[in-house]
Amino acid sequence: MAEYAYRLVNVFAHDRALSGNPLCVFEDGRGLTDADMLALAIQFNLSEATFILPSARAPARVRIFTPAGELPFAGHPTLGTAAVVRELQQTGDRLMLEMEAGIIPVEAAGDQFTLQANAPRWRTPEASREDLARMLGLGPDDIGESPLRISTGMEQMLVPLGSEDAVRRAAPVPELAKRWANDRGMVKIYVWFERGNATVAARFFFEKQAGVIMEDPGTGSACANLGGWMIATRRPLPLRLTVHQGDHLGRACRLGLGVDADEQIRVSGRVLEIGRGSVRL
Repeated sequence: MAEYAYRLVNVFAHDRALSGNPLCVFEDGRGLTDADMLALAIQFNLSEATFILPSARAPARVRIFTPAGELPFAGHPTLGTAAVVRELQQTGDRLMLEMEAGIIPVEAAGDQFTLQANAPRWRTPEASREDLARMLGLGPDDIGESPLRISTGMEQMLVPLGSEDAVRRAAPVPELAKRWANDRGMVKIYVWFERGNATVAARFFFEKQAGVIMEDPGTGSACANLGGWMIATRRPLPLRLTVHQGDHLGRACRLGLGVDADEQIRVSGRVLEIGRGSVRL
């Protein structure tokens, strides 16, 4: 029987330890099969669990699993795992993590971690404004300008909305959302409204199990993709925004988004460890 140590961390924490997006980080994933990793993600029933493995290219290779399958990249797992790797390997405040999506640089200052995202790719969605409105349970007038599919490592449908009220009212219809799944067949939908005071109100929806749409309290990959949307729509750079997400879920998250003049995207947030344990398999 083997024992596998894990840590529970909250990423993008705002005003207390039990805020932010929870993550389970397994300190050493060697000996676990793909099926084991998926089963452990289901066991913990969080949006993601990560598994630290040896790497020839970086201090660690990281695999990310949701209860529905593996992801090539995700933001809060990157930052949360970086915090664990920094302590385990004493890397200092600059480190890199090897993901399926590539090498992701991370910097830290205390409990504040910042990842440098891959360059964005984007394409126009096949869905019309009316299609998107029906999918989100909204009216066509609620849909803003330039919905795009964006990827800095994980493709998502980014749909700007015309008001914060529309963000609150969004309620994706599972069978319609599945029609507009991403390039890996996954439902990943990000809606937001830019308030005009360098803050953004955002929500992120994903298919956790077949036909079941869930909401994520804090989504770093979507924040990075929002930076890609700003580049694609030719917003003036540099820019700095604070994304408010998850408050109505009781898991307030604050995500920092920076897009430099050279179009480099950075996503930052606070990481707090709240517990440790182990499982025996």
